[in-house]
Amino acid sequence: MSKQYTVQSPEVALNTKKKVKQKTSFVDLLHKTLIVLMVLGLVVALIFPLIQLILVSLQDRSGSFVGLENFINYFTTSSLIQPLFNTLFVASATGIISVTLGFFYAYALTRTNMPWKPFFRYVAFVPLFAPTMMYGIGLVHLFGNNGVVTTGFFGMFQGIDINLYGPVGIIISLIFYTFPQTFLLLTISLSNTDYRLYEAADSLGSGVVKKFFSVTLPSVKYGLFSAFIIGFILSFTDFGAPIVVGGDFKVMAVDIYQQVVGQFNMSMGATVGVILIIPAVIAFIADQLVQRKESSSITAKSVSYKIKENPVRDRVYFTYCLLIMGAIFLLMVAVLVPTFVKYWPYDFSFTTAHFTFENVIGGFKPYYTSLLMAVITATAGTLIVFIGAYLIEKTRFMRTTRKVGYLFSIMPLALPGLAIGLAYIFFFNQAEFAIPFTNIAITNPLQGLYGTIWILVLANLIHFYAVNFFTATTALKKLDKEFEPVSESMNVPFYKTFVRVTVPMSLPAILEMMVYFFVNSMTTISAVIFLYSPDTRPASVAIVDMVGAGNMSAAAAMAVIILLTNIVVRVAYEFITKKVRKRASAWQQ
Repeated sequence: MSKQYTVQSPEVALNTKKKVKQKTSFVDLLHKTLIVLMVLGLVVALIFPLIQLILVSLQDRSGSFVGLENFINYFTTSSLIQPLFNTLFVASATGIISVTLGFFYAYALTRTNMPWKPFFRYVAFVPLFAPTMMYGIGLVHLFGNNGVVTTGFFGMFQGIDINLYGPVGIIISLIFYTFPQTFLLLTISLSNTDYRLYEAADSLGSGVVKKFFSVTLPSVKYGLFSAFIIGFILSFTDFGAPIVVGGDFKVMAVDIYQQVVGQFNMSMGATVGVILIIPAVIAFIADQLVQRKESSSITAKSVSYKIKENPVRDRVYFTYCLLIMGAIFLLMVAVLVPTFVKYWPYDFSFTTAHFTFENVIGGFKPYYTSLLMAVITATAGTLIVFIGAYLIEKTRFMRTTRKVGYLFSIMPLALPGLAIGLAYIFFFNQAEFAIPFTNIAITNPLQGLYGTIWILVLANLIHFYAVNFFTATTALKKLDKEFEPVSESMNVPFYKTFVRVTVPMSLPAILEMMVYFFVNSMTTISAVIFLYSPDTRPASVAIVDMVGAGNMSAAAAMAVIILLTNIVVRVAYEFITKKVRKRASAWQQ
C-alpha cells in the first residue's frame, strides 16, 4: 500500500505563515500591554499619592504654597520635633533588644541539640497573628493601673509598678511585635554559616568564647544588621502599641494621627508623614546594600554547621527558650482570660458577654468587614503581584520599563503604612487636581473609591506588595528558564504556559502570598486608620476605639478573634501546602 503525501500549495503555505505571524504579533502586543498596565497601575496606586503627599506638605492650612516653611517650623519647634526623638529612641531600643533576644533564640534552634525545637519555632511565630494593640492590652492587664501585678494580685507581687504607660510599655509591646521577624532573619543567617571556619578555629586551639566572638558574630554580622533594620523600621512606624500604652509619651505615628484627626492640620500631618518616610527609606537602602554583601559571602563550597554534643549548653538554651515561650504565653493568657471574666481584675465571674459586643458600636460588623477586606486583598493582591512578578522576571520585552516596574514594586517595603494611608487621603479624596503654574484642573476619576472597602483593599495591597513580590520572584527564579523560550518556539502563547506550567509549579509560593496578605490585612492598623468610613470600619480600628472608650475586655475579645482567625488560616495553609508538595513530588517521580 503506497503512502500518500499532501503538499500545500504556495498560497496555502503563505496564508498559514501570515496567520502564525499575526498570532505572534498579537501575543507580543498583549505581553507589552500587560507590562505597561502593570507599571501604570503602580504609578497610580503608589507614585501619584506620594507626590500628592509631598505637595500638601509644601502648602499651608489654606492650601497656599509655602515651600519648606512647614519643615522649618517642625524642626525649630520643640513640641513638634520631640516625637521624632522619642520615636528614634523607642525604635533603636526595640531593635537592639529584639535582635539580642532573637539571636540567642535562633542560636538555640540552629546550634544546639535541645528538645522541642519544632515546638519552639512555632511558638516564636504566634505574635505575628495578632494586631499590635493586643500586646499593649495584655501588658495593661498585667502592669497597668489596675493590672494584676501592679495591684498585687493575691499578695503575690506586692504591687510592682514598672511605669508601663510611656516608653517602657511601648518598647515591651514592640519587642513582642518585632521578635518573630528578627528571629526568622537570624535563623537564616545562622543556618548559612560555613562550618569550615569553626574547623579552622579548632585547629588553632580557640575556645568556645573566642569562637563566638571571632567566628559566630562576624559570620552573621550582615544578618544582625538586617534584623536590627527590620526591628527599627517596624518600631519606627508602628501605631498600635503607642496608642494603647504610650500615655503622654508622644511618638511620630500618634503625632500624625493627632495632627490630621485631632487638629485637622493636613499640611503639618503631611509634613510629619514625609519626615516619617525619610529614616525608613535610609534604613531600607542600607539593608539592601548589606543583604547584597551577605549573599556574596555564601559560596557553593560552604559546609553546613555540625552540632556537637554538649548537654550543659543544651539545658541552658532550653531554659532560655522556655522563658521566651513563657513570656509569649503569659501575654496571650493576659489577653484571653479577661475576656471570660466579668470585670478584670475585681470580679472573676465567668462570662462570655464580652464576645457579643452588645455595648460596642458596630458589634460584630468590624470583624466581618476585616474578614471581607482580607479575603479580597489576599485574592486580588496575590493575582496582581504574581502576574506583575512574572512580567518582570520571565519576559524579554521592554527591559527598561520592567526595571522601572521592579523599582516601583520594592518601594512599598520602605514606606510606613501611615504614610500610605495619609497619601491616599490627599490623592483619592481630591475632587480635582490643579496643574502647577497653570489654571488647568483635572477631575479625579478615582475619588469614588474613597470611603469604600476598595480603598482599604488597595491600601493593604500596596502596603504589603513588596514582601509578596519578593516571594513571587524567588519562586519564579527557581523555575527552569527554558519554559518560556521553548513555549515560544512551539508557538504556544505565554498565557497558556503561565496557567498550565508556571502557576502549578509555583502554587506553594502563591498560597504563602495569600496567607501573608490575609494575616496582615486582618491585623494592620496604620494603613487603614485614615481611610475607613462608619460603614467600613475594620476590626483593628474598632479595637483602638474600644481602648479609647476604656472597654479593654471587649477590645481584648476582638483581638483574640483576629488571632484565632489567623491561626486557623495558617493551619489550613500548612495542611494544603503539605498536600500540594506531596502531589508534586509524586508527579516528578
